[in-house]
Amino acid sequence: MIPMRMPWRQGDVLDLASIGSRVDSLTDLSTIDGGPGARLTAVRTQAQAFRREFIETGTPDSVTTCDLVTLPYPTRFGLFRASRAIAPFLAITNRLLVIRWHESDGTPRVLLFEPSDVELGRYTPYFDKLAGRTPDVVSKRMVTEHATVLTHLARLRIDPSEVDYLMFDHLHTQDLRRWIGTTAPQPDLGEQPTPVFPRAKVIVQRDELAAMADLHPLQRPWYQPGTYRDVPPEAFLPIDGSVVLGPGVAVVKTPGHVFGNQSLVLNTATGVWVSSENVIAAECLTPEHSRMPGLARWAREWGQEVVLNANTIETTVDQYNSIVLEKTLADRSQRDSRFLQFFPSSELTASWTNPGTSPTFTHGAIAHH
Repeated sequence: MIPMRMPWRQGDVLDLASIGSRVDSLTDLSTIDGGPGARLTAVRTQAQAFRREFIETGTPDSVTTCDLVTLPYPTRFGLFRASRAIAPFLAITNRLLVIRWHESDGTPRVLLFEPSDVELGRYTPYFDKLAGRTPDVVSKRMVTEHATVLTHLARLRIDPSEVDYLMFDHLHTQDLRRWIGTTAPQPDLGEQPTPVFPRAKVIVQRDELAAMADLHPLQRPWYQPGTYRDVPPEAFLPIDGSVVLGPGVAVVKTPGHVFGNQSLVLNTATGVWVSSENVIAAECLTPEHSRMPGLARWAREWGQEVVLNANTIETTVDQYNSIVLEKTLADRSQRDSRFLQFFPSSELTASWTNPGTSPTFTHGAIAHH
């Protein structure tokens, strides 16, 4: 297969100071002597050190969560090998997070985390094939579109021109052409889109951009690489590792689900939150407290403390270790201390059509003002 041409160069360099400060306490775990067990021990120590530093940075002005779409997802992916549910599919709700803060010089910032273009995301190869095999009457029952990114921003009185950063934990399913524009006409869109977010930069790990330039067969069902042919390279801010963006706002590299996976970490009035798609339910970080069929037993019998979201198993050990990093960073929920303030960017959602997959606990939203 011919490698996909991408709009960035391998040698591109970013001045990290332009988007915050590098996190030195979280290092590249591949440099740790020993095997994956040694890296797991190191990740706990590093996470504790970073957590102490991070809470001293302050809190953002506000964090708001916005429902975008609820859709089906294979149970064997979302709950890995742990679930004993009879339902082949479960439901997940994709949510946008809107984070606002001020820089030390008073400059206001707006970050959109997981601003998915739901309409174009459905053409991701896996979901496109699934839709083709699903009758319309069934699809309408299984998919609920709540509101668009722009509808939510209008409700929050945020003009798209005010948005500084777009960020995803990874670029599975994402088509960014409407958001950041293109350098050439797009036949499927009927025009050459002007950017909806004219000043926004896409924060992404350099590792993921490199992987997208020549996708492995295990990766191809989940990306839309062709949609990146004509996007402007200057719209991307490729980073290496973890960065504090502002008071109480950080990007932490969490490889595994994809090589360049990254998590959003927030310090709020209720403590530290972490958000990513490494797991699909808060109880997947503490499966011993789950009432879903199979999870607690599986964790006990296999001696594993987390349940992965495993549609792509690029580096399973690294994903496990990354989830433990997230688990170490997050505070316990004030609603139920058995569970952590981990907010899945795609959260498991109860549905009568999917017996055995109703979560024991859900966050539903983060509201920090």
